[in-house]
Amino acid sequence: MRFAVRFVEWRWLLAVLPCLFLCGCGLVGPWNAGRAGNDALITQLKCDQSQKGRLRLVVKDNIDVRGVVTTAGSKYLATTRKPAEKDAPCLAIARERNVDIIGKANLSEFAVSPSGMNEYYGTPRNPYCFWRRRIPGGSSSGSAVAVAGGLADVGFGTDTAGSIRVPAACCGIVGLKTTHGLVSIDGVFPIEPKHMDTVGPMGRDVASTVVGMDLLQRGFLGQYTAAKAAQPTGASIRVGRLRAPGADPKVEAAVDKALEKAGFQVVPLAEEFTKKWEQAKEDGTAVAASGAWISDKQYQYASGVSLRTKVVILAGRVNYTTKYQAAVGRREKWQAALREVFQKVDFIVMPTLQHAPPNKTLDFGLLEAEMLKLQNTVPANYAGVPALAMPIPGGNTGFIVTSIQLMGPMRSEAKLLNAGRILEAKCYPSHRGSFDRLATGCEQSAYTEEILRGH
Repeated sequence: MRFAVRFVEWRWLLAVLPCLFLCGCGLVGPWNAGRAGNDALITQLKCDQSQKGRLRLVVKDNIDVRGVVTTAGSKYLATTRKPAEKDAPCLAIARERNVDIIGKANLSEFAVSPSGMNEYYGTPRNPYCFWRRRIPGGSSSGSAVAVAGGLADVGFGTDTAGSIRVPAACCGIVGLKTTHGLVSIDGVFPIEPKHMDTVGPMGRDVASTVVGMDLLQRGFLGQYTAAKAAQPTGASIRVGRLRAPGADPKVEAAVDKALEKAGFQVVPLAEEFTKKWEQAKEDGTAVAASGAWISDKQYQYASGVSLRTKVVILAGRVNYTTKYQAAVGRREKWQAALREVFQKVDFIVMPTLQHAPPNKTLDFGLLEAEMLKLQNTVPANYAGVPALAMPIPGGNTGFIVTSIQLMGPMRSEAKLLNAGRILEAKCYPSHRGSFDRLATGCEQSAYTEEILRGH
């Protein structure tokens, strides 16, 4: 009898373990991301543990931090560049508030790959995939993994075509692409600074992302407080529902269910606008790809630059000579189309990714091409407007989480995060990923409460 009981126990354990580690149990995700060897950081900086309650910030390694070499994920730059003489301006508020910058985060080389893979520093571990098969998303892969695993409370990333929102979607966290020009990009390794490059925050939930945004824009907390007071529930929020071609119906169903729970007024967008969206996606991809050539052409033949990056730079050259000028010329028309829609709705909503994150086993050329089709992020960059990506339950998508994207008009970051707050409360009533509950290493709750109350 005792043998039979033990046999049943072992059979139960063997059945459950694969589900925990391969299917992405919500408890296993943070544990996986926090394990040693997750390749989230390129440079680990000393965290001052003598002062409890200090916020821990991880900074993508294409943003200058005083005294540290900005590698942009590249062996070539790591061995040829000198340490930065000063911080990038986007770190000014964090320094004033005595925030602990715990490290420089890994990324795709030169921030040009949407997969988040890095041949030299290693690819950060997707927290919801025990055997490292699914990509972490890029290019801000290290920032996303560090935040998801509790190594940092807030991450700073950059977003040119989706580089904050794509890894946020892959790793089950929140990521905010800011309005172009709102946050200084001085001291940031460039891709397409004239039209598309931005700096933005990443957090495990909406509250921590608010904290991150308050470190990037002075007075942001007041804007967020006003947005909460103006729209405390979803009933007064109108969202334009976009259904882009090629999306997994199960992902679309998960988004619809989340919108229903939030109580938003859902307005279907016309097919005519969807066609404009698809053109903007094509044009924005061409502009971003051209930026890789404009900014990085001097590295095309450099020893120590990966073949993956050289292929991307070469593709950028082709885009620059064949598509760039025409795509830039259509940008104002796309911005006008968005302004017209935003007179009728507060936000435009769609999945961040059209299906679950792909596996890393694909050939790198096929993988990067697949990611360009998969992401619904580029039109926001092309227009210069802000967009929020945040996790919602995955439903029947085959992945524990999926990601919803809300795109708003210029400088609507506070309203976007308020809408995200409502979605999060309805989709995760137990406050999944709560900043106060899940932050580890330092006692953060008192600090966070103080910031969120505006003191």
